[in-house]
Amino acid sequence: MIHFIIGTRAQLIKTAPVMAECQRRGIGYNFVFFAQHRQTIYEIIDLFGIKWPDFTLADTGKDITSVKEIAWWAAKVFAEGTKGRRSIFRGDTGGIALVHGDALPAILGAILAKVAGLRVGHVEAGLRSFDYMRPFPEELIRVLIWKLRLPDFYFCPNEWAMKNVELYPGKKINTKCNTLFDSLRTALDFKLPDAETLIPSEEYAIATLHRFETLSSRQKLEEVLNIIHEVTRRIKLLFILHPPTLAVLKQNGLYDTLNSDPNIELRPRYDYFRFIRLLKGSRFVITDGGSNQEECFYLGHPCLLLRDTTERTEGLGENVALSKFDSAAISAFLREYESFRRKMPVMEMRPSEIIIEAIRQYW
Repeated sequence: MIHFIIGTRAQLIKTAPVMAECQRRGIGYNFVFFAQHRQTIYEIIDLFGIKWPDFTLADTGKDITSVKEIAWWAAKVFAEGTKGRRSIFRGDTGGIALVHGDALPAILGAILAKVAGLRVGHVEAGLRSFDYMRPFPEELIRVLIWKLRLPDFYFCPNEWAMKNVELYPGKKINTKCNTLFDSLRTALDFKLPDAETLIPSEEYAIATLHRFETLSSRQKLEEVLNIIHEVTRRIKLLFILHPPTLAVLKQNGLYDTLNSDPNIELRPRYDYFRFIRLLKGSRFVITDGGSNQEECFYLGHPCLLLRDTTERTEGLGENVALSKFDSAAISAFLREYESFRRKMPVMEMRPSEIIIEAIRQYW
């Protein structure tokens, strides 16, 4: 049996197309949900048309965000998962568990699956920034998964990622691009009933910030907000407020500086399909998120990445400008962002199909 172990919103968005591919082919699967992120999870499930979780662990009814909450939640997941592993994995000892990416549920899920006697497939394997502190803790989690020899299968989005895990034991499969490409295509094909009211009538850009490395330092946050205000002197900006970002802005007394800017419109975090429609309609995107970097690459959309380094190669030197917080590079992007626009790439085979075909071949 295939077991999907998911804990965060981003993991679900990127794994949902693989689940949908299983359903399309009539392949049964077990959906195990480590409830680190709770808000909007069931909206995502309904949008992608996948089944609800078969087992849910450590569900507090809210998102787990603070360091203290995460430590308690991780201990609870491990305790519940170890004690109930036979029922959670349905007594299966010959199946495969798929974990995704670099969030804490990936390494917790891989360990629990190994303890239960399952093989492990790591989706989105091979990404590296080669700096353990940026992004933290994601880079550390990725490397620990591999150094602990947890995966039996590495599903890598490109040749560069394949080379980054070539020294670790296990089968390496090139999915050609990330499963996020499948998620993006599903979102673009979906007919939104409120599309006309969602998108402003005037030209706009989008800003979205949520990474720990941005939010954990007031100095870095102020530096990023100065860039945001520079943008608003040129174009209207929709600032998408993730709940942790909103909390940190208010804690640091910085929320009012955004709210008082007449060329900023504060928007709540949307479900994935609506966010993608907003992104596609914008002139460009400013973000600290790696997934947003990929989404912009697949759309050929101009993107200013507010980071010093990134674990992804998608779009670099093409439609994505890695700012490194260099004022000259940022100003150049804002002047010439249209020159960063590219065509959307064409894929002959979807990464979700490649993953399922590889499992059928090697399992």
